[in-house]
Amino acid sequence: MTHPPKSSTAPPGSGVPTIPSVPPQPAGPSPAVPPPPPPPAAEAPVRRRTAFAEGFDQLRAAATTEPGRLRIIGAGIALLVVLFGAVTAWQTNDRAVAADDVLHKSQPLSSAAADIYRYLADANTTASSGFLAGGRESAASRERYEEDIDKAAAGLVKAASNSDPDSPAARTVAELNTLLPEYKGLVEQARTYNRQGFPVGGAYLRYANEKMQQQMLPKAQNLYTSENQRLRADYADATPYPWAAIGLGVLALAGLAWAQHRNYRHTNRVLNHGLVAATATATVVLLWLVVGHSFARAGLNSSYDHGVRSLNVLHDARIASLKARGNENLTLVARGAETKVVKDAQGNEVTYDAYDYAFDHDMDALGKGLAEASKLADDTVGRKPVTAAEGNMTEWRKRHTAARDQDDNGNYQQALALVIGAKGSTGECFDSVDDHLDQALAHEQRQFLRAAGDGRDAMTGLPAGAAVLAVLAAAGAVVGIGRRLSEYR
Repeated sequence: MTHPPKSSTAPPGSGVPTIPSVPPQPAGPSPAVPPPPPPPAAEAPVRRRTAFAEGFDQLRAAATTEPGRLRIIGAGIALLVVLFGAVTAWQTNDRAVAADDVLHKSQPLSSAAADIYRYLADANTTASSGFLAGGRESAASRERYEEDIDKAAAGLVKAASNSDPDSPAARTVAELNTLLPEYKGLVEQARTYNRQGFPVGGAYLRYANEKMQQQMLPKAQNLYTSENQRLRADYADATPYPWAAIGLGVLALAGLAWAQHRNYRHTNRVLNHGLVAATATATVVLLWLVVGHSFARAGLNSSYDHGVRSLNVLHDARIASLKARGNENLTLVARGAETKVVKDAQGNEVTYDAYDYAFDHDMDALGKGLAEASKLADDTVGRKPVTAAEGNMTEWRKRHTAARDQDDNGNYQQALALVIGAKGSTGECFDSVDDHLDQALAHEQRQFLRAAGDGRDAMTGLPAGAAVLAVLAAAGAVVGIGRRLSEYR
């Protein structure tokens, strides 16, 4: 008989450790130990949503409630009104700057370029008149020549200061500054030899005239043309309607009207003070924009049609008269040394005096210019000097024909008296044409300044005013929507 093993025990307090009893194990094989469970698979990282997606979800959730919809409507209308004000300020500011450039920069520079041409051409004409007078050149003629040279040099300095570096205009001015002292030196040599009675003086004067006609005046014409192009570019920037701002203004007013209509359908309240104030303010901005720019556009267009166009035609006519006078004088200086061969209608070659042929061409240009200026003149004050210049031109042609007849018949002194004499000469006609053209130019310049000034003034304060009023309109829309939101709290 088998007895279970006895546990080894000791009485408490004996100091012998107690050995725990082991329970009996059943007979037979040991049971299999199950394997440990596999480690859990690593979880895939959760992809975080973008702030835009979360914001869109929040916005979509907010749109399901009336307070949320009101907040969205208020924010959208305020943003639209502010955008309307910003675009209005931007576009009107650009047009106001361009209008100011027309008035104070490009048009004055265009006139200054025309004056450079006129002073150069007048200096050349005066030099030839003084040469014909020989040792009897008057102090007034000499003073006029020196004054023309000084004014041309001053005009070139002004043009250089207002030209962009390395631009074609700047290069043209630099070339004219180089040619001007060369021309003046040739004229002085011609005068010196002429006073001494040497025929070579005429050759020097013709060489000076060639430098003026073939090099200096074409460059001055190019400068005048480039300044006119800049003037037209400023007009093109100042006059177009600001369609983007107008479109946003209409859209903003439509949004405000829709918001008020929606408010009426939900509350049966006809007016929301905030939205009404925003609508009124936005309407003021839109009306100011359309009416103000329309007045500005009308003024600028008038300044171009009744100012710039007339000024350009008158400048061209004055240039033609100066060239005609110079060629008339050189006809007597050259004494037939310069000829030009031209084919007539039948194809036959005809020889003309080169300067007399050029005189006829210039007088034709003068006649066309005066006729065009008379058509463009829109009042009696502007038309009167042009009509007088046309009468002087007709008399000039008659006296010139008489002078050429005397010269062709060998009566040089009589021809000279008819050209540079004190009375009854073509010089009197030329001076009268020049004086009347100066009067017409002064009148058209005043017309331009008045119309262009009115056009620029029509946009005064519009950029800043539109920005401020747009902010006030946006604030009114926010306040109006806020009053509706307060009803849900």
